Amino acid sequence: MKQISKRMAAGTLVLTTAVVGAVVGGGAGTAAAAQPVAAPRQDAGPYDNVESGSTYGIGMIVSLNFRKAVKNRAAVDKGISFDTSDGSKVKGHWFGGNRVDFRPENFWKPGTKVTVHYRLKNVEVAPGIYGGVDSDQTFTIGRDQRTTVDATADTMKVARNGRTVSTVPITAGKAGFDSWNGIMVIEEKDEHVEMKSPDGAGKGDQYDLKDVPHAMRLTDTGTFVHGNSWATDAMGHYNASHGCIGVADTRYGNENSNAGKFFHSSLIGDPVTVVRSKGAKVAPDNGLSGWNLAWSKW
Repeated sequence: MKQISKRMAAGTLVLTTAVVGAVVGGGAGTAAAAQPVAAPRQDAGPYDNVESGSTYGIGMIVSLNFRKAVKNRAAVDKGISFDTSDGSKVKGHWFGGNRVDFRPENFWKPGTKVTVHYRLKNVEVAPGIYGGVDSDQTFTIGRDQRTTVDATADTMKVARNGRTVSTVPITAGKAGFDSWNGIMVIEEKDEHVEMKSPDGAGKGDQYDLKDVPHAMRLTDTGTFVHGNSWATDAMGHYNASHGCIGVADTRYGNENSNAGKFFHSSLIGDPVTVVRSKGAKVAPDNGLSGWNLAWSKW
């Protein structure tokens, strides 16, 4: 067996297993004898959202996913451990059979060094299926940056190390597309993304936006904080988006715009909390939103 590691996306390590074949043959002019071949050992295809050596925000949640469903969760739990420089206790929570997320009780302390130990290679996570990986990944927690979006006042306040550093006007989700309430975490950052309305969107709510600048994903269902040049009149006054948090920017993005400054000051793992929206509370498995689940239930 040979283990192959490849990158799916920034910060995502995918581990798969390939079978290295062996040729069995006889001498010249003789027929090869049939040999019994053991069934190839399968692994569960684990991948996480951590890139070793990186720095993340205080809200970072380590999310480990499996391509094949895990039946023996207790064995997986025993095969994963965390070392933290400040002694923080880290606990896992399963969302179904393919995903387990890890976090401390409260946001990480700035400067904490974290090492994740995966010892799953020989762990049978389901009949005939193994965890597939033994590895360590280390990351560091950066400065304390917390962002609060008030969807009624249409403002976004950024606090760093306990001090407010900016308050800017925004526009959030309009009626029928209300932004989620609750604590969300930046899980991706992209200089530009394309955003399309879902199939079946009603008249007036269809869109196909190319090169949306300074986009930071907050949920798997498509909530972003992003640069917005087409609804600046709404910012600070009323909500006009389809659920995202729109921050003033130029068409293709400007580093000195409100969105550009926020983008470049932010880390993956920074928490963004939305308050006073008419929308529902974000589910704890929608992105890295596990902070919305009480520790007693984690």
